[in-house]
Amino acid sequence: MVADKQVLLIEFNELNFEALQAYAARGELPHFADFLGRVGYAETSSEARYEELEPWIQWVTAHTGLPLAQHGVFRLGDIVDADIPQIWEQLAEQGLRVGAISPMNAKCRRRDMAFFVPDPWTRTDIVASPLVRRMFDGIVQAVGDNATSRVSPRSLLNLAVGAAVTARPRNYRRYVALVAAARRRPWNKAIFLDLLLADLFTSEVRRHRPHFASLFLNAAAHIQHHYMFSSAVYAGPMRNPSWYVAAGVDPLLDVYRAYDHILGDLLASLPRARLMLATGLHQDPHPTLTYYWRLRDHAAFLTGLAVPFTAVEPLMSRDFVVRCADSASAAVAATMLSAITDDGGVALFEVDNRGNDLFVMLTYPHEIRRDTRYRFGDRLFDGLYDTVTFVAIKNGQHNGTGYFADSGQLHSPERDRFPLSEIPARIIRALTPA
Repeated sequence: MVADKQVLLIEFNELNFEALQAYAARGELPHFADFLGRVGYAETSSEARYEELEPWIQWVTAHTGLPLAQHGVFRLGDIVDADIPQIWEQLAEQGLRVGAISPMNAKCRRRDMAFFVPDPWTRTDIVASPLVRRMFDGIVQAVGDNATSRVSPRSLLNLAVGAAVTARPRNYRRYVALVAAARRRPWNKAIFLDLLLADLFTSEVRRHRPHFASLFLNAAAHIQHHYMFSSAVYAGPMRNPSWYVAAGVDPLLDVYRAYDHILGDLLASLPRARLMLATGLHQDPHPTLTYYWRLRDHAAFLTGLAVPFTAVEPLMSRDFVVRCADSASAAVAATMLSAITDDGGVALFEVDNRGNDLFVMLTYPHEIRRDTRYRFGDRLFDGLYDTVTFVAIKNGQHNGTGYFADSGQLHSPERDRFPLSEIPARIIRALTPA
């Protein structure tokens, strides 16, 4: 491998390149338009079954070179129990410096990495300065409680202290503008965090000069899921209600513009790096109106129904993990949670029993009103409205086709298509002498 080469993988989670090009055709996104106009892009393929199209599955594939059938990591956070070499370890074993910022469902297996800041949902080691660790603690809490907008003063302080060191002066005005408009545009919080992660990535790459480093950005995936119907380039029949998104406001364009700025900043700040862009998946418009909900207090809800558990860990939006004392308790908990329905028999939860713990999703798709009740066995409960908090209306759904662009190679989507599992091999080849 060549010691003076540098490859940076920018993971724009679930970004839709067709929407991106549609915006570019309107005169938006100049950096994407120029980059893709010069190098083109290829399409990637992944799993065929819809229930297997989840970013925490596909990014494990992109990091290990193994499809789901081989890596077996099906849930967010489960990578910590898997012993699979990832691209960072593969390169580090060759003597190269490597780093990562917020890689989804990835495990830090080496303390000698240049830097490693995990995603907010995966419990693994962090390799970073004390100030970055402090900022990361704030990010974890802010992301976990995003649905309820409950960000503790301590977390705000941690974010502020970390941002004061991490944020680049050239972006100060952007941060201020995002915060100032966040009440009217709640998706700005996700954009703010991605801009902060991008600034951290640029600073760490400049400081440590790794041969390979990756940056994962999730705001577009989050915003597409929740606001695609409000996009100026969406041509379908669905519309978001005015109380949800004001007429004429385009959250997708907001995040795409932010990503265009990040791309331009990376190209200008790290001009010698070979830049690879990958999306893992992309999103299509969802065909129906589906609501997302999240429990306000997971432990209180379980306790109120006498569900046996030892701990509960909230994950992304509607998902959470229930830890139990043993498999027998887990089986009882799974049966109880699976039996909870609304008055009409529609289940509130989908439960995956994994032995001593449960992976639970609050999948109830309908609007929950003040008079909505839920049933558990022979008992009927009021107050479901006060038990949950509204997260979003589902606008986007996963499509297994992803996109890949490489500043060191020309691609055409009409002829270039390869499995997502090939990405590690492409990174290794880019760092290997010709």
